[in-house]
Amino acid sequence: MHADNWANKAKSMGYRSRAVFKLDEILNKIGSKNKYQNVLDIGSSPGGWSQYIKKKYNKAKVYAIDILDMEPIDGVNFYQENIEDIDNIIDIKRLKGAFNLVISDIAPNLSGISAVDNENVFELNQLTINIAKDYLISDGFLIMKTFQNNKLKDLRKEMELFFKIVQTYKPAASKKQSGEIYLFGVK
Repeated sequence: MHADNWANKAKSMGYRSRAVFKLDEILNKIGSKNKYQNVLDIGSSPGGWSQYIKKKYNKAKVYAIDILDMEPIDGVNFYQENIEDIDNIIDIKRLKGAFNLVISDIAPNLSGISAVDNENVFELNQLTINIAKDYLISDGFLIMKTFQNNKLKDLRKEMELFFKIVQTYKPAASKKQSGEIYLFGVK
């Protein structure tokens, strides 16, 4: 598979993945001028979003969790754990309710069976929403990847139970043929 323009740009700028441009666009669109103190990156591997946050907000304390391994990033606390076990990570649990920003570019391994994949995406997104509602400060932000499918309407409704603002974004760096979209929420 050849690298596209976004991937080439990311590589030339020293980023691990093209996904940094998706996060950058969303943060710019929401007018985020925040100086994030504590950031939680759920499903962080390969680390592009953590790397971006650390470069853009160098004073932020970034905590990253993924079941997959991630190469170290200076200033990022990485935990190779299942996100379902987040409450067992003492360094993160002690900051429950103190995160300004929760970001998640997580996606399950896709099987190609639409009904199975949609349900797996939905379950991961529900887990992410539950973590964000517990770990974010009031007025904290959630940025989460999901996919355009028959569960999206239900997912937005669930998110609206815990977040006073919910918006949908399709960043320019997302491949046109991809069904991925991003949900943004303010707690």
